[in-house]
Amino acid sequence: MKPEPTYRTVIALGRTAFFLTGYKFTFRGRHHVPRKGGAVLAVNHTGYGDFLFAGMACRRQGRLVRFMAKKSIWEHRFTGPVMRGCKHIPVDRHAGAESYQMAVAALRAGEVVGVYPEATMSRSFEIKELKTGAARMAQETGCPILPTIVWGAHRIWTKDLPKQIGRTKTPIHVTVGAPIHVGPEDDVMEVTQRLRAEMQRLLDETIARYPTLEGEDLRYLPARLGGTAPTVEEAHEKDLADMRRKTDPFNRKG
Repeated sequence: MKPEPTYRTVIALGRTAFFLTGYKFTFRGRHHVPRKGGAVLAVNHTGYGDFLFAGMACRRQGRLVRFMAKKSIWEHRFTGPVMRGCKHIPVDRHAGAESYQMAVAALRAGEVVGVYPEATMSRSFEIKELKTGAARMAQETGCPILPTIVWGAHRIWTKDLPKQIGRTKTPIHVTVGAPIHVGPEDDVMEVTQRLRAEMQRLLDETIARYPTLEGEDLRYLPARLGGTAPTVEEAHEKDLADMRRKTDPFNRKG
């Protein structure tokens, strides 16, 4: 790895924090991460810490991931300097062209770029419909897509549920799938559907290997698997309600 003091400091602090919390990590498929050259790390999104654990899956291969994240994080006085120091990529959801080009430039420079192709967090803990950005970036740069599943991070901090902070010893499973290559003539919509199908397959495999959830923890399991998480339809309605609150001026504070 190149000398990157901010990123390395974050990693050191993270390792200490994970040791104190007793998280139990299981990684599969890390050999799929290339030791050099660009790649699009396409990660499912169920918890606020997904990116931390997805990035850990790449470290054994000597890679630091440049994650795409909402621009507002850069405006915070504490997280802003960290995001800039780690060379992550800010995303303005109302003007995404600039962030897309920044990601393409990073891929062409040989970086691993982390993306959430679902765009927003999945309240049902299922794979939502994907945006085409990952496929378009891969096609434009010739870099592979690495379908990646993080499972367990949502038990620490996710939407609508209380945080579980402390020495929880939560199992965290991360699976990196085989690379998906995108040719110049490929249909990006078809590639996106193929990516979604592969992420769904990896999600099911990862959940099957994960320790059995029961009792109150069933709230972290998809409804189709016997859990009490919102159904896909219920989660969609909650997402729509969030959007309405954000756009309705009478719901704004101030």
